[in-house]
Amino acid sequence: MSMPNQKSGRQPNRRSFLQTVAATGLSLPLTQTLLTAGAASASRKRNIIFILIDDMRFDSMSCMGHPFLQTPNLDRLANEGVLFDHAYVTTSLCSPSRASILSGQYAHTHGVLDNSTLLPADTPIFPIELQKHGYETAYIGKWHMGGSTDQPRPGFDHWISFRGQGVYNNPTFNINGQSVKREGYMTDLLTDYAVEYLQRDHEKPFFLYLGHKAVHAEFYPAERHKDAFADVKIEYPASMANTEENYRGKPLWVKRQRHSWHGVDYMYHDSTYFDRFLLDYHRTMLAVDDSVGRILDTLREKGLLESTLILFMSDNGFLHGEHGLIDKRCMYEESIRVPLLAYCPELIPAGRRISRVALNIDIAPTILEAAGAPVPDTVQGRSLLPLLQGNDVPWREAMLYEYFWERAFPQTPTVFGVRTERYKYMSYHGIFDLDELYDLETDPREMHNRIDDPAYFEVRQDMMKRLEQLVKQYGATMVPRFKA
Repeated sequence: MSMPNQKSGRQPNRRSFLQTVAATGLSLPLTQTLLTAGAASASRKRNIIFILIDDMRFDSMSCMGHPFLQTPNLDRLANEGVLFDHAYVTTSLCSPSRASILSGQYAHTHGVLDNSTLLPADTPIFPIELQKHGYETAYIGKWHMGGSTDQPRPGFDHWISFRGQGVYNNPTFNINGQSVKREGYMTDLLTDYAVEYLQRDHEKPFFLYLGHKAVHAEFYPAERHKDAFADVKIEYPASMANTEENYRGKPLWVKRQRHSWHGVDYMYHDSTYFDRFLLDYHRTMLAVDDSVGRILDTLREKGLLESTLILFMSDNGFLHGEHGLIDKRCMYEESIRVPLLAYCPELIPAGRRISRVALNIDIAPTILEAAGAPVPDTVQGRSLLPLLQGNDVPWREAMLYEYFWERAFPQTPTVFGVRTERYKYMSYHGIFDLDELYDLETDPREMHNRIDDPAYFEVRQDMMKRLEQLVKQYGATMVPRFKA
């Protein structure tokens, strides 16, 4: 069932909420519980921290069964909070996704379609709404929506950032408008700044956005981690081999991309090799886990650990050789699926996994609702707070995905797609090639394209209709041509 008022992004009022409850058969006691929970969440301005990682896969945590990476601090967030095991981005590319997180909008709505476009200053973003609601706001880390400037952006009272991708070692920061050169490792320095901010005596409730550069390529681990995993034997994904069987039924562009900047046969213009690439990625992740541990320790020392809402997410996933690819952009699971953790003992029942589809456009309304602030009508996502609090509410049955072709990386075509609990359909534009349809229940690694399989004819028709409906519902600017 789609969410109420999903097209406009409006949050349902009490009357529309009760109508939805009646239509879905929820009991009156549960209805009252949901309304009471919503009122309670709006009654308190709690401190909130949002931690965003760059290019982190959904399974780059030991709590997700990683074969060698140990992340005790992330595991603590998951074990004592909530882990969304089906969290996704609506565009798997850094800047569009970051703009979607801030605005709660799809990329075609906010207009940041690549990594070089500045987020328009008049874009409605949730930190501005928090300021209106009496919050002190801080941004520390990688902004990345346009690399032409590192100047402070609207919505933040305290600003520490850098231009573009930045560097892992000895970076230069813009600190509230002043350029400051620092010696040290980027992840640690950003954490230092975050800890210093948390240790202040705040007169207002605060919101801290900590945006790490890690684990963006080219991966560079901290000195203390550079020799980690030396004895690890790399296991390659089943779909990585360059075999006829692996590429049977796949679009031609996928195989051709093997020998490109984003392919396993010519990685970053042949500047590295797969085993080193994979190990350095996970070595770089270790400092991220250290950072989370320092944030938790600081909150505990300040007596704020129980009451502060912490959200942890990545701006997109990352391919580690699946289908012969690295990087992101495409709609394969490893590219679009991300980690999403939530922690607040005072607000969230601990130790749960939620399998409902959560999206990056849901972060803005979630934070606003948790802060007791109104959610603007411009938001196209939906608050996750009811799910976090253990309530059974009507939820989306399908998600819309979009990626727009970039001149700088022409090997990946524009794609509009839809994913349900079981199926995924990808429609490509500007190329004469196959679309893709996968049965994720029987083929979770997406190795068997069912687009021309007669047994999946009705599924294909249904998924095409779903995609058409979602594109229209959210007002996408590049409407695909659908065939009956």
